[in-house]
Amino acid sequence: MASHRKPRQRPLSGGTVRTAATLALAGAATATAFEGTSHAEPRQAPAQVKAEVDRLYGEAEAATEHYNGAKVKADEAERALTGLQDEAARREDRLGAARSALAAVAAGQYRSGGLGPALQLALSSDPQEYLERASLLTRAGDRTSAEVASVRRGLDEVGRLRAQADGTLKEVRARRDELARQKAVVEEKLTGAQRLLARLSAEERAAYEAEHGGGTVTPAGRPGTAKAPAGQPGSPAPAPADGSRAARAVAFAYTAIGKPYVWGATGPGSYDCSGLTQAAWRAAGVSLPRTTYTQINAGRRISRDQLAPGDLVFFYSGVTHVGLYVGGGQMIHAPRPGSTVRLAPVDSMPWAGASRPV
Repeated sequence: MASHRKPRQRPLSGGTVRTAATLALAGAATATAFEGTSHAEPRQAPAQVKAEVDRLYGEAEAATEHYNGAKVKADEAERALTGLQDEAARREDRLGAARSALAAVAAGQYRSGGLGPALQLALSSDPQEYLERASLLTRAGDRTSAEVASVRRGLDEVGRLRAQADGTLKEVRARRDELARQKAVVEEKLTGAQRLLARLSAEERAAYEAEHGGGTVTPAGRPGTAKAPAGQPGSPAPAPADGSRAARAVAFAYTAIGKPYVWGATGPGSYDCSGLTQAAWRAAGVSLPRTTYTQINAGRRISRDQLAPGDLVFFYSGVTHVGLYVGGGQMIHAPRPGSTVRLAPVDSMPWAGASRPV
């Protein structure tokens, strides 16, 4: 019987307990370390960070142009809605006046309609006068019928305008939703770029900004004498002075040098890329559409070897960036968030095409 008894376990001594606890803690720490390592974001080299920032800024600029396009459509829908509402209000005012006049006629007829026409003729002291009055009433009745028909048409027209306004209101709401989505995309890309830039040292960030057109470049007092950023030609092309529209557009662009890039901005204190070119040509009396992908089709397409000052130059496969050519292989453009309007070589970005507004 004794051979089947469960062996008696010996209690752990104090040293053994401490050893086991130490090993357990060490194992837990090791597991935590491995777990942390497996989930930690890998350290990117500065070159990788800069490449990722470039990508995000490029996507932000593309999203900005989509935002600009959505804003144009939202503004158009809002103007259409306002026009419909104003027209409906005017029609309702005219309809109200017509209905009041018709009500007055109806009330008068009711008050004078107590006796039938035959009895009125029999009791009349002057039958000829009565017949003349009856002829006038007949013509008045014809006019009343026309007024009734006009009121009915007015009611139909107001109903049509109200229905059209309801449809346009739905479009306005859809456009506003699309605008909000595009804005969120832009802000998401810009936030991601700024988060990545924060990983760089101050020296690395300064080098990146200098390389990509950050900081401020101010004109030296007159068009054609702007200071060129580091790494760019030191002798900017003079603004043409022939008084043409192209010359006026170029002159305006020179005055914008040094103003900050702000996405969605069209001046006068800040610009995005297509906002700058639109404002420059507006100063020359030419109306350009708002976005890069509509501006490229707004004028006559030209080849690169045909470039002349004032031409619009476009970049990237999605036609997401535009500048204003000023001659000498240079353009004035608003590069990206964090930068300012500045001179740059046209070969500094992937070429997409060019157009001449006039």
